[in-house]
Amino acid sequence: MKYVRPFSKLLLATSTLLLSHSLFAATEVTIGTVNNADMVRMQQLSSTFTDTHPDIKLNWVLLEENVLRQRLTTDIATKSGQFDVVTIGAYETPIWGNKGWLTAINDLPAAYQLDDIFPNVRAALTVKDKLFALPFYGESSVTFYRKDWFAERKLTMPKQPTWSQIVEFAKALHAPDKHQYGICLRGKAGWGENMALITTIANSFGARWFDEKWQPEFTGDEWKQATHFYANLLSQYGPPGASSNGFNENLALFNQGQCAMWVDASVAGSFVTDSKQSKVADQVGFALAPSEVTNKGASWLWVWALAIPVSSDAKTAAQQFITWATSPEYSALVAKQFGVSQQPPGVRQSTYTPEYLQQAPFAAITLEATQAADFKASLKPKPYEGIQYVAIPEFQAIATYVGKLMAGILVDPKSADAKLQQAQTYTLREMQRAGYDKK
Repeated sequence: MKYVRPFSKLLLATSTLLLSHSLFAATEVTIGTVNNADMVRMQQLSSTFTDTHPDIKLNWVLLEENVLRQRLTTDIATKSGQFDVVTIGAYETPIWGNKGWLTAINDLPAAYQLDDIFPNVRAALTVKDKLFALPFYGESSVTFYRKDWFAERKLTMPKQPTWSQIVEFAKALHAPDKHQYGICLRGKAGWGENMALITTIANSFGARWFDEKWQPEFTGDEWKQATHFYANLLSQYGPPGASSNGFNENLALFNQGQCAMWVDASVAGSFVTDSKQSKVADQVGFALAPSEVTNKGASWLWVWALAIPVSSDAKTAAQQFITWATSPEYSALVAKQFGVSQQPPGVRQSTYTPEYLQQAPFAAITLEATQAADFKASLKPKPYEGIQYVAIPEFQAIATYVGKLMAGILVDPKSADAKLQQAQTYTLREMQRAGYDKK
């Protein structure tokens, strides 16, 4: 019999324990997501997932929208593998999927009910018949307004107002001495922040980003009219510091009772009508996003979705998580914990039950807006798809630059024409570098 010294026995036991631990250590899944309320809620509820998946550990990185987009784009493009799950949208998914940066989603369980997802939502996340992301929620842009303030002034909000009517309403309801502002709109620079709104305003004035030969049109009459209108509206009837306000900041202002109107993402409906979050929950009315010359492209269509980078080393665990977070099971959990009206909207047909439509006063207008949205809609013919964005890889960088110019116009409305010329020059140069002038 071979003699084993006590110290050697200890080393042997320790090594065996470490080997056993490494074999059964949890797979870590790092999730990069935007700090919107729905995503914060997803994080809060994720213990339900980890309770049934003890072999998976979730690491959360919640970031402001502009920061998130920059971090994720860098991580995906360089394949650094920092994230296993990324929160992206209808713009990035087809572009990144086509570049081979995302993992195709296959083998979803029958209980996921893929056919329950609205066809236009699935199409937005599909490339060459391959699904590259699972939709968390869908949205359009709508008009939120204070029913009580409208009633006091004997004003009537149409089902779809014009921007000209919005100006008159804002003028009548603006009371800055009471910290009550005629309108709140996005002013924070970013291709997914102020440019999402500004592009839909421009669309409604008949503008487009590019003509049929891919020439930018910022110095055309339509963009000039839309930009001057936007700047004057916010400078005259908006809150102070509007150039710093994005979705979250305006949501906070509206919920505090400081906005007579707010045109923004329909997903805010569940928050502005939640008495736990909103001081004006029972006084909110809903209308379609404003039109002007046309309603083509006047309201956007967006899908926040969860995708898996090809650089992830935890793809199986990541797909298990995103399947759960976008499933009917998750929607039912939200309904149980927070109420039926708080379910992620705009994705599943089964969400829109009679009970949901009754308890969620924003549901009908959201459904109408999202289903009517058309990526190809435009008053004039255009060579691209997209409503509040242009579905080309170069758009993100171009619109980020233009968004900074637009934010500057809010600070100095008289600089509008000069900044539109800057936008024209920059965009033309970038499109020529990318070879669009030869298409």
